[in-house]
Amino acid sequence: MENRINIQQAEPAAYQAMYSLEKYLSASKLDPILLELIKMRASQINGCAFCLNMHAAEARKIGETEQRLYLLNAWRETTLFTAAEEAVLALTEEVTLISNHVSDATYNKAASLFSTNELSQIIMAIVTINAWNRIAITTKLMVG
Repeated sequence: MENRINIQQAEPAAYQAMYSLEKYLSASKLDPILLELIKMRASQINGCAFCLNMHAAEARKIGETEQRLYLLNAWRETTLFTAAEEAVLALTEEVTLISNHVSDATYNKAASLFSTNELSQIIMAIVTINAWNRIAITTKLMVG
């Protein structure tokens, strides 16, 4: 499999706009591990090998455990994740699979655990990783 277009080279302003969202989110007060869980879970659903590889490495660097990374796709069947992480993972799944819509129950659970600003940042993080996944998958961005 070979790469397709390199958007960063072809349209650097568009790529920079996407990267600005990433910089904004990394400067937010959201827990960095929570951000990586969002990125990992959306990337698992979307099947983005490039993003999974990158964000697993990032998560490990900031202290995420191997066990939680291995069990992330089965998070509902473990007791390894906090109630707040579970709410965010559920929201991540429903936003990523948006054609099924985001249920009131899922949204309200997250809204009950996070401030308006935090919830806004969480939604933006989910939207941003989904956009990155679509760029990486469409352009066949290779791992390594």
